[in-house]
This record gives sequence, C-alpha cells and structure tokens, in this order.
Amino acid sequence: MKRLIIILGPTAVGKTDYSISLALKHGSPVISCDSRQIYKEMTIGTAVPSAEQLSAVQHYFIHSHTVEQLYTAGRYEIEALELINRLFDEGHETLVMAGGSGFYVDALVNGLDDFPSADLKLREELMTRLKEEGVESLRMELRSIDPASYETIDIANGQRVVRALEVCLMTGKPFSSFKTAARKERDFEVEKIGLTRPREVLYDRINRRVVQMIDEGLVDEVRSLVKYRNLAALQTVGYKEIFDWFDYEAGLVSTEGWGPTTPGDGPVTTLERAVELIQRNTRHYAKRQLSYWGRDKDIRWLEL
Repeated sequence: MKRLIIILGPTAVGKTDYSISLALKHGSPVISCDSRQIYKEMTIGTAVPSAEQLSAVQHYFIHSHTVEQLYTAGRYEIEALELINRLFDEGHETLVMAGGSGFYVDALVNGLDDFPSADLKLREELMTRLKEEGVESLRMELRSIDPASYETIDIANGQRVVRALEVCLMTGKPFSSFKTAARKERDFEVEKIGLTRPREVLYDRINRRVVQMIDEGLVDEVRSLVKYRNLAALQTVGYKEIFDWFDYEAGLVSTEGWGPTTPGDGPVTTLERAVELIQRNTRHYAKRQLSYWGRDKDIRWLEL
C-alpha cells in the first residue's frame, strides 16, 4: 500500500529535522506543506530549512512560487497530488510530508469544496480595511452576515476572515454554505504524526528562534519586501510587526492619543518591541495550531 506520512505540529517544534531523518530512513524526499515557505522571496521569517538541511534530502514546495502570484490551498491540493502520484509512480512506497499549515494538510488529505474564484479587487479592498481598521471590525461584519463561519474558522487569522467575507460579499451566500462537500478519496494511505514538546520548552524555542532570525538579517529581508506588504503572503507574523516599526520610524504613526488603556498593542516604536510582539504572536500562533489539530483524531502524537 502506498503511504504518505505527514509530520505536523506547531511552529518551532522540530518538524524539519524529524522529517529529514524519517525521509532518509524511507528513501523519500520531503514534501513541504507550509503556506509561507513556498515563497522564494521569504526565507528568514518563514524558517526555511537551512542549506545543509536542504542538501540532506530533496525538498519540494520550498521557494517554488512568488508572492506576486496568489497561491491558495486549492492550488496546493492540485499541485501536491500531482507530485505525490508521480513520485509513487516512480517507485516510492513511502513518502514524507512536513507541514505546519493545517488548512493545506486538510486540502491534500480531504479535498476542498468548490469555492468561487478569488475576486482580487474585493480582496485588496478588504486587505486595506484589515490594515486600517484591524481584524476586529471585519470579524464583527462576518458575524453579522455568516455567524456559522464566525463560530468555526480561526477568527484571529485576518486572512481567513478576509477570505470568508470575500466569498460572502461576492456571492451573496454564506461562506459556510460552500463547506458541504464529502471527503475525497485518495488512493494512498495517510499516516499523521503530530510532534509536541512541553509548553515551556516550545515557547523557549520560539523565543530563541525569533532572536536568531533577527541576527540572521530578518529586518533587511522585511525591508526588501515593503513593496509587497499589502499582499496576502506578507500578512504573516514576523513581517507585520517589523512593517509596523518601519511605519513609526518613517513618521507615519505616532504615540499621540495612545496609552496603557487603549485597545491594541499601540505603535511599534523600537525593534526590541517588534521582537517582543513577534515572540508573543508566534506563541499565540503555535497555540492555535495545536487547537486546530486537537480535533483530528487521526493524528498520533509524539512528544519530543
């Protein structure tokens, strides 16, 4: 039986090293299932595997696409299935996939519903609102027109809220009404292994990774991507916070009128504050990842 082993887990848990060791054991490449590591313009902030790790085994879907082109979970489902079937046809019996993007994993394993194509103009308008008004305003709008989606999607994820609103506004139907398709059958066995660590260990790894990213040149990488900052790919922890710091440095925002009781984080006035926010937001992201996968009873959890 052809088998796909998916190594998943929260950010910074150690998926890359574990998947490489497993791939070497089975003579498999590593198929990345990460919605940000696919972008060739983003390296440091997405924790792309090192040159040494990439040379250990062949990797797919690493730096394979550009942020200038909209990439979706639906497109990943199509491209990843084509690759997986080709590799099985070439003689592989076991393939290894590593991913932190739950929606991409679900798309590959279960298939996606037939959502309408993106309305790029409407999405751009919603992304502008997300930047100017914050996610709370969009969340309240989604709750009023599609309460079912409000209760089921990750409403802390601005991109998910934007996509749900986009579908509602362009079709006049609730986003939730499209999520009715039956699970698609795959002609290979899927085994999911979830990696965990004690929370204090995971959080320490996250904090140290962020510092390492700064040391490796994350600020310069973000500066090189300023022209893309409104694209969906750049609405990402590690990039958003530094963009906000750039805005303060450029005099585009000020601390006037903001105080300890004001909602939100306030202007990002220093690099040190940006680092603190990246660490905090990454920890929150890891917690959401674990919550998302906690509903999947097919995952076999392994504590490192």
